[in-house]
Amino acid sequence: MRTIGLVHAFRVRRPTFGVERSIPPRLHFRCAAGVLVLLLLACAAGPLFAQRAAEPTPDAVAAALRQAPPAHPRLFADAAGFAALKENAAADTFARAALGRLLHDADQMLALPPNTRKMEGRRLLGVSRSVLHRVSTLAMAYRLGGNPAHRDRCAAEMLAAAAFTDWNPSHFLDVAEMSLALAVGYDWLYHDLAPATRDTLAAALTEKGLRTSLKHTGWVKASNNWGQVCHAGMLAAALALQERDEALAIQIAHRAIVNLPRSMRAFAPKGCYPEGPGYWSYGTDFNVLALALLEGVLGSDFGLTALPGFAATADYPDLVTGPSGMTFNYADGGMGRDTDCATWWFARRFDRPDLLAYFEKEAFLRHCAARPAAPGRRANRLFAFTLFWLRPVPEGTVPRAPLAWHSEGPVPITIQRTVWDNPTALFVGLKAGSPSAPHGHMDAGSFVLDAEGIRWAYDLGAESYHGIESRGMNLWSSAQTSDRWRIFRLSSHSHNTLVIDGQPQLAKGNAVVRSFREGPESEAVLDLTPVYTNASKVVRTGTLLASGAYRLTDTLEGLRPGVTVRWGMVTRAAPGPERTGTLTLSEVGKRLRLSALHDPATVWKTYETARPPNDWDSRNPGTVMVGFEAVAPASGALSLSVLFTPGK
Repeated sequence: MRTIGLVHAFRVRRPTFGVERSIPPRLHFRCAAGVLVLLLLACAAGPLFAQRAAEPTPDAVAAALRQAPPAHPRLFADAAGFAALKENAAADTFARAALGRLLHDADQMLALPPNTRKMEGRRLLGVSRSVLHRVSTLAMAYRLGGNPAHRDRCAAEMLAAAAFTDWNPSHFLDVAEMSLALAVGYDWLYHDLAPATRDTLAAALTEKGLRTSLKHTGWVKASNNWGQVCHAGMLAAALALQERDEALAIQIAHRAIVNLPRSMRAFAPKGCYPEGPGYWSYGTDFNVLALALLEGVLGSDFGLTALPGFAATADYPDLVTGPSGMTFNYADGGMGRDTDCATWWFARRFDRPDLLAYFEKEAFLRHCAARPAAPGRRANRLFAFTLFWLRPVPEGTVPRAPLAWHSEGPVPITIQRTVWDNPTALFVGLKAGSPSAPHGHMDAGSFVLDAEGIRWAYDLGAESYHGIESRGMNLWSSAQTSDRWRIFRLSSHSHNTLVIDGQPQLAKGNAVVRSFREGPESEAVLDLTPVYTNASKVVRTGTLLASGAYRLTDTLEGLRPGVTVRWGMVTRAAPGPERTGTLTLSEVGKRLRLSALHDPATVWKTYETARPPNDWDSRNPGTVMVGFEAVAPASGALSLSVLFTPGK
């Protein structure tokens, strides 16, 4: 019997189509012919197929499925894998800490009533996520701790969800997360559930999950996080029920394998995620769950981990996390970062303990040590899966990621930092790209800045989806006149960039990184001209100086004489009283000096961000924008330059 899961002891097989079994000659011929055709297509198909010569045929997937582990559990670990996990929890520091938190959370869930089918606007997603958190936690707690109360409470949660009229297929993420929840509960507790309970859960997974996914297919070819999340959920359900309906399992698995690359294109070429770090966590967590299912049950990743940029994305969370512990949260998302099961999977899958050294190890231990009174709305619902991929982090391990990084790709960002191993390091993230990108904001040219352990320049993050949608506003159109750009947090007025003549950025424009220099004095040059309609040239240059200071320079041409250009930066620090030429920000005894190098007579101002002007906007307590205004001369040219000096 294969042991899978705990120590990633998957037998990853990489012959043609990832199948090592004997295949009938007829299938050999068909496979060879398919490979030849797809290899020819790959020559013209570009980077998507650069490292994946061919898609598997349904027959190849069927052959893999028929050699899959027949017994339950089989999702992420088999019985031996869970036994090893339980044994490891008594000996390993990380596993012991994780088990302590897991058992605490499971105990807290015993007193909670099962979820009910309560919609929030057009979504059931909050309920699906709560069910996933409870089921994965309670099922794992029972496997490792043996408390029958955890098993019974898990069964009650699943039966309640199975009785819902549906899982809201019009917003298919809801179905996907619910399917993952019931799939793992069904599989992990299979031999401890009454046969009638198993039948009820299997029927719900089949009808409300798998067969529904054949009717509601708008997500199947998605190129964003929807593809990753939905295929993972459906794959889990199919593999959990494979002996009940082999043909359906083959169909669902094949569909996932051939369509996941559409979403995984987002990682090319260097691992950046267009939807920002918040959605990286969502999409990539489910992406690695899908890969772990494929490798653990079908014995192969079918070439998916070799797709361009996927291995490199393991570094992305650290690259975009400043010494303050906050992320460069461009696009829709918050700046917070928690322990993440995907990072542990990458660390084990690619033998990269350095991925755990900068942030993840300490975040994991903090999470394990916490003892919340009840599961929160935003609880880490995938924490239980982390236990499958825990690994040691040797003393002295440091990140391999570079200090200066240009992501390239469709939504380019740049990262510059002084050092990795000092919490007072200076860190700057700059963003180019288009407001029309997935979950995009009018934030081309915007930046965040950390120094002295403080986040000085903030991105306010996402606005509440439901809060906007419930007003009948169109949140998801990126047209220039869309309601989306009337939302303060999403507009250019709330971002750390230039506002010319009070006008928004061009929604369909696309700012680019013109050049990027690594080295002791790294430099990023962003051409923002395409997102402005009222200037012929807008270039922002960020230079990390050898002194440890940072200089941000803006060069503008083609302005209408007399037009006003506003330079702004959102902060939570207290602006000092001196406002001419230099402004000093202070927070918890630390200081950052902003000097207007272009004009010592520049008058620094503050702009309201805490209470935005419209009643649909969320408030941003404790924030203020600091900045200044410059008037274009007769030549229509302006040069603005600000020096950021920490600790002064």
